[in-house]
Amino acid sequence: MWSEGDTIQGGLLPKKVSPGKTKLLALGKAFPNQLVIQEYLVDGYFRNTNCDDPDLKQKLARLCKTTTVKTRYVVMSEEILAKYPELAVEGLPTVKQRLDISNKAVTQMAIEASQACIKNWGRPSSDITHLVYVSSSEARLPGGDLYLARGLGLSPEVRRVMLYFMGCSGGVAGLRVAKDIAENNPGSRVLLATSETTIIGFKPPSANRPYDLVGVALFGDGAGAMILGRDPIPGIERPLFELHTAIQNFLPDTEKTIDGRLTEEGINFKLERDLPNIIENHVQGFCDKLIQAVGSGSSYDDNDYNNMFWAVHPGGPAILNRLEKRLNLLPEKLSASRRALMNFGNASSNTIVYVLEYMVEESLKMKKEGKQDSEWGLILAFGPGITFEGILARNLLV
Repeated sequence: MWSEGDTIQGGLLPKKVSPGKTKLLALGKAFPNQLVIQEYLVDGYFRNTNCDDPDLKQKLARLCKTTTVKTRYVVMSEEILAKYPELAVEGLPTVKQRLDISNKAVTQMAIEASQACIKNWGRPSSDITHLVYVSSSEARLPGGDLYLARGLGLSPEVRRVMLYFMGCSGGVAGLRVAKDIAENNPGSRVLLATSETTIIGFKPPSANRPYDLVGVALFGDGAGAMILGRDPIPGIERPLFELHTAIQNFLPDTEKTIDGRLTEEGINFKLERDLPNIIENHVQGFCDKLIQAVGSGSSYDDNDYNNMFWAVHPGGPAILNRLEKRLNLLPEKLSASRRALMNFGNASSNTIVYVLEYMVEESLKMKKEGKQDSEWGLILAFGPGITFEGILARNLLV
């Protein structure tokens, strides 16, 4: 794994930045203690939920292979199930217990990820002027933004924004909001924190809800953090990416394709089978809108998407495969997304942080080897709506 010091120790100083544009200055992440090894998931899950349905067990075993996930981190543990056995029982009203666990867990993970990010940034937390907090795993007043600010010891005057229940597109939506804040508040430094846990939707297997098994095989927990701001201080701040243009589109009449409801049993999610197909059919037009912002006469006029880098939220292997096929991308273009999926699962809004970390690692490795990485690229995510989030960005490490 790369470290922030790699940009200095190897003499790999970033490219000249553009005045007034938001820079991604630091990254950080955190995870709960429970590590799930995918090959052992099936037996453990069915044992913990007291289910012995052989057909469902076989289905989950197949899904565990097709997701390409190898490891994940989760808040759920045998200790929690021992304390709250009702979480593994069908039909019981357990939303209070779930929120009690989730609210505490997402706050702690967000604090740890933010602390790691601030350490990598190299400036004191007192220099943070704004906070953007993203989560689809909690519900309370005041929200997790306040508990995060208090946990980090931020000034009571820090200006806070909360983005709730945006699902997998939440991380890139948070980047878009943080970008707007930074560019409209000269001298500001924005902490963007995301934190998610699947415990809010944990359920026993059911033949009536076979789609639940996709989530069991795919989703993970964790937190991510980023520091953003304009005009980095030379010698102190080391910009990683420059955010050029951000857009958001929703597709009319697709509201039910990703359907989530907060009920007395927690959150119920349902993903329609045609989700990857819908994304494939619309992703090229969305990406072209962003690429046009580079301007005419650039190397992107020929629509060779392999001239760019691709930081894509890995919603699942089917989505990555469809995007790769539609845009005729070389396999290595989505390597950071596939690595994040393999090592952390789909951790909802957090996952784009893990993708960007892998991209930094790969860029530094290529530069040390004398190879050229792509300077311009897209940061993408897809969430409920169906909503497309995209940012045209520059890699400042190439």
